[in-house]
Amino acid sequence: MDLRELKDAFGIKVYAYCLMTNYVHLLLAPGDSVAGLGQLMKSLAARATRYRNRLEGRTGTLWESRYKSSVVQSDTYLLACCRYIELNPVRACMVADAVDYPWSSYWARVSEMPDSHWLDIDECFSVLGDSSVERRRNYENFVRQAVPGEEIRLIREALQRGQLTGTKRFVDEIERIAGLRIIHRGQGRPKGKMETRK
Repeated sequence: MDLRELKDAFGIKVYAYCLMTNYVHLLLAPGDSVAGLGQLMKSLAARATRYRNRLEGRTGTLWESRYKSSVVQSDTYLLACCRYIELNPVRACMVADAVDYPWSSYWARVSEMPDSHWLDIDECFSVLGDSSVERRRNYENFVRQAVPGEEIRLIREALQRGQLTGTKRFVDEIERIAGLRIIHRGQGRPKGKMETRK
């Protein structure tokens, strides 16, 4: 069972993916049940572990810890997050062009092959053009643009810290809906009083 089958089994939308040598990036959206995301991740981890263990004649877990996640403001940041994920191999100097990396959604997104069109398309992709050909061409141009450093920093920090990826207005709206105050946390443990002993 692969990601294409798991997404249907758990009612999950897949917008972007990239399989790197030591991690996997996924941009997913839950269906009717948010629990489906956790179920998909658990199934995907189990399948990948069984495959690698069988291939390498080993036992044990494949991934060190639980996955990291960030809620993404789709209308503003979904395309940026897709680009961030699909450019991982380029930033890692594994390929010069994202289209040359076969284990990423970029090739599937810009390809005209029938088997490549299993990715879900969010409404935000509609702003890229009136036809699928125009949207594909404009997305390729979007990916080739220089990515602002601030955009990379925002996405990377939100993911590492498990925070929201979005504007201040988005964060305020999530706070209102959840009834919780969401603060931007710095790196490391929270600072507390220093205790001295004699």
